[in-house]
Amino acid sequence: MSPLSTRLGLLLALYLAQGVPFGVYTQALPAILRSYDAPLSLISLSGLLAIPWALKVFWSPIVDRYYWPSVGHRRSWILPMNIGLAAVMAGLCFFDPDSLRDPSGVYWLFGFLFLVNLFAATQDIATDGLAVRILSSEERGLGNGIQVSAYRVGIIIGGGLLLLVLDTLGWAQAFMGLTLMSLLLLLPVMFYREPPISAEALAGSRESYSAAWVSFFKRPELAGWIWVLVSYKIADSLSSAMVKPMMVDMGMSLAEIGLQVSMISAVTTIAGAMLGGYWLQKIGRRHGLFWFGAFQCVAIAAYAIPALGYGLAGLAATSTAVAINAIEHFAGGMAMAALLSAVMDRARQAHAGVDFTLQVSLLAIFGGSFYLPAGLLAEAVGYADHFVISAVIGVLMLYPAWRFTREPHELNNSPQPAT
Repeated sequence: MSPLSTRLGLLLALYLAQGVPFGVYTQALPAILRSYDAPLSLISLSGLLAIPWALKVFWSPIVDRYYWPSVGHRRSWILPMNIGLAAVMAGLCFFDPDSLRDPSGVYWLFGFLFLVNLFAATQDIATDGLAVRILSSEERGLGNGIQVSAYRVGIIIGGGLLLLVLDTLGWAQAFMGLTLMSLLLLLPVMFYREPPISAEALAGSRESYSAAWVSFFKRPELAGWIWVLVSYKIADSLSSAMVKPMMVDMGMSLAEIGLQVSMISAVTTIAGAMLGGYWLQKIGRRHGLFWFGAFQCVAIAAYAIPALGYGLAGLAATSTAVAINAIEHFAGGMAMAALLSAVMDRARQAHAGVDFTLQVSLLAIFGGSFYLPAGLLAEAVGYADHFVISAVIGVLMLYPAWRFTREPHELNNSPQPAT
């Protein structure tokens, strides 16, 4: 088996590559559209770009089953999906941003980003299956700390850094940079020697298309866990959709949002994910999910302070919003490290791609769906009440996490890393 540092470095590159396009459509896109005077209701439609992430479970059995033996079980999908993603990013270099002042231009951009998400979501199936296979349960706290950190940094690059480059160098240069980064992040997996597929995974991949899904839900150790998957990310999705538009309306430029908000929060996200992954080994999955989630809810509620035009500790309202955003990302990193470790615990070696994807698809469907009404809610009640409502919902949704989360040793499956 490869050294832990090699395996973590590989996962870091792969999850960073996935995070970049996610950051483009969740973080940068709302601010870009608002800067071209798009209404909040149209911005909220960008939530539809999450459809490939929400529905990727329907082609996850194909990713688990079909591959080229000479290339590798997971590399057979990771390599072509990343190349396709980079090709669409290169195409965006020629998109005219001035067309975003008209709804038809916005829909064209949505089409390009939909393809980007389709490639990234499919790559994610293979990457998650690889992570389940090469990390033991004892390594998953640290492994998912790395995963969340890399993914969040990718979001920051695709969101914050992209806004900064857009504001200084222009549209074509910004997306050319993302294209080159996508290609560079392919290098670790190109040189990685993937272990041969195990006999258990080979036998499992021969099951019928729906058998893997059905057998997943029949496992008694998963009783109640589905409630955690459908509820845990609701508050995060509902609140995050309106953070950048609020900052634009507060008078912050795209460059300020890119540098002061997204770049600073990158550091706190990494710290939160790594600290959360470390603490998770000491306090367990259940306590981690509950207390890290509660911390994030407090930070979400605090957005109401700058939304009302007030500051804290002598800071202006805009500076207060930046500080709260950094804290909220710290808490979010901790919570995601705990959540993904628990998700990985429930993935079987024979169906690693399907099991992991099925769980995160439920997260995306039920959590991400609240991205859609966020703009309507903010327009109806204002930014301050929107964030308070989001936090209250988040606190209520902590009950399933406390009630139904179980530790790895309490589960029937205890998968070991591939040798």
